[in-house]
Amino acid sequence: MPKTTFTREEIQSYARLSPFELKDTFIRIAQAAQAGKPGQKEKSSAQMLNAGRGNPNWTATGPREAFHALGYFAIAESRRVWTADNLGGMPERPGSGERFEAFVRSHPGLPGVELLHQCVELAVERFGFARDDFVHELTDSSIGDNYPVPDRMLTHAEQIVRGYLTDEMFGGTPPPGTLSLFATEGGTAAMCYVFDSLMKNGILKKGDRIALMVPVFTPYIEIPELDTYEFDVVPVEASLFTEAGVREWRYPAEEIDKLADPAVKLVCLVNPSNPPSLALGQRVADQIRDIVATRNPRLILVTDDVYGTFVDGFRSIAADLPRNTLLVYSYSKHYGCTGWRLGVIALHDDNVIDEMIAELPQGEKDRLDKRYGTLSLDPSGIRFIDRLVADSRQVALNHTAGLSLPQQVMMVLFSLFDLLEEGRAYKDRVRAIVRRRLDLLLEGAQMKIADDPKRAAYYVELDLLAEAERVHGKDFADFLRRTYEPVDPLFRLAEQTSVVLLNGGGFDGPEWSVRVSLANLDDLDYLKIGHHLRRIFDDYAQEWRASA
Repeated sequence: MPKTTFTREEIQSYARLSPFELKDTFIRIAQAAQAGKPGQKEKSSAQMLNAGRGNPNWTATGPREAFHALGYFAIAESRRVWTADNLGGMPERPGSGERFEAFVRSHPGLPGVELLHQCVELAVERFGFARDDFVHELTDSSIGDNYPVPDRMLTHAEQIVRGYLTDEMFGGTPPPGTLSLFATEGGTAAMCYVFDSLMKNGILKKGDRIALMVPVFTPYIEIPELDTYEFDVVPVEASLFTEAGVREWRYPAEEIDKLADPAVKLVCLVNPSNPPSLALGQRVADQIRDIVATRNPRLILVTDDVYGTFVDGFRSIAADLPRNTLLVYSYSKHYGCTGWRLGVIALHDDNVIDEMIAELPQGEKDRLDKRYGTLSLDPSGIRFIDRLVADSRQVALNHTAGLSLPQQVMMVLFSLFDLLEEGRAYKDRVRAIVRRRLDLLLEGAQMKIADDPKRAAYYVELDLLAEAERVHGKDFADFLRRTYEPVDPLFRLAEQTSVVLLNGGGFDGPEWSVRVSLANLDDLDYLKIGHHLRRIFDDYAQEWRASA
C-alpha cells in the first residue's frame, strides 16, 4: 500500500483542527478516493466506513411506541374537552386515570399501548403516585400545551428519573438525602449550563485552575480555552501500562494526587471515559474521596456518566461524593436518541456549591442578589440547581425556562422502560452489540488491549505507538515518531481504504492513538476496519525494515 499523497507539512496543518473537524476532512478525503481522481480510470471500490462519531445505529423501539400510543390517548383527551374540526381543549385531570384504563382496554392492538400501561402501573406502584395526577401529567405534557411547571423539571418526571439514576448510576444504592434534577437539552446543553453558572455565581473565575481527567471528550478540553474562561488546566493522565507493554488507560496515584492542590477548584471527568471507554476504578474513586475528605474539601467534580449503562455494576463517583459532585447524564447513547436531546443535571440538596455561594464576600452577594432579584424576595436563598435554570434563559426568561414537555415525557418512558424486565433485556442486548464489535475489530487488527471488567466498549482507543514498540521493539516506534506525523495513519486510512477514525491526540490522549466508535456501523464493518489498520501497520513495519 503506498504512502499518503499529503505532504508532512499539510498533515501538520490539518492536525491543529479539533478531531471532530478533522473527521470532516477525512470524510472528504474518503469520498474523493471513492469518486476517483481526474484522469483515473477506476474509482475506489472500498465502502466508506465512518467510525469517527459515536451516534449509535440502534434505537429502543418499545418506549417510542409507548410514546406514540400515549399521543393517541392525549388527543382523545383534548377532543373530549373541546370538539371541533382540528380544535381541542386542554386535557382535564379529574378521572384521567379511569379514562386511561378504558382507553387501554378498548385499544388492545394499538402498538405500544401495553408497554405504556405497564409503565404507568410501575410508576404508580413504585413511586406511590396518585393515578389521576400522573396520567394527567403525561397526557398534558404529550400535548405540549403548557410551559414546563415546575420549570426545572416536572414533579412526577423528576421522581421517575431520580429512580432511574438510582438504579443505573448508583447501583440501586443512592447516597442518603435527595438529588434535585434539571432536565436539559441533552448532555451538551448540561455542560454549557454548568460552566456558565459556575462562572456567573463566582464559584469559578477567569483564569482559575481546573483539572481534566484525560483522555476526555474534546469539548471539555476546548471550553476551558475559550476567552470566556481561560482556565489554567491541569491534565490528570491515564498513563499506566501492563507489564506486557499494553496501555491500560488507568490513572497512577501520583496523577490523581494533583487534585489535592487546593488551587484546583474543579475536575471534569467522563465516566466511563471517552475515548478509552473504561469506568473509574475503585482505587481511584477511593483516592479522590480521601483527597476531598482531607486536603481539598471544596473540590467540585463534574462527572459525565452517559456511558454508565454499558458497564455491569456501574457506580458513579457522585454516589461516593454527593456533596461535591454535579452529575451529568444523557439518554442519547443507551436508547439511540441523540436527536431527542434528553439530558439531566443532578445535584445533591446538601452540596458545597450552595455553601460556597453563601460564603461569598458581601460585594459578590450583592451582585448576585441583583442578578436574581426579580425571581424571589429572597434571592440569596435560591439554590444553585435553580440558578442553573434561570441562567439557562438569561434570568429574565426564567418564567419560560425548562425542557419541552414532550421531551420530558420521552425521558420518563425511557426511564420506566429501563425499570421493567423488557428494559433489562434491552440493556443486555446493546451491551452485547458493542462487545461483539470490539472483538471483531481486534480480531482484524491483531492488536492487544488490556483485560478490564469495567470496559464499556462503546469506543476503544488504540495506542499505535505502544503497539509498535510491543510488537517490533523501541527502534520501530522511534522510526515512526521520527519519520511521520501522529495522524499519518488516519490520512492513509481515509485515502486508501475510505475508513474514517478520530485522532486520540485530539482528546488529550497519546498523539499516536486512534479512537474507534463501536456504536455506529454494522458488526462485520469492524472486522474490515481492523484488517485495514493491520495492513497499514504492516506497511510501516516494511518501510522500517527497508530503511534499516
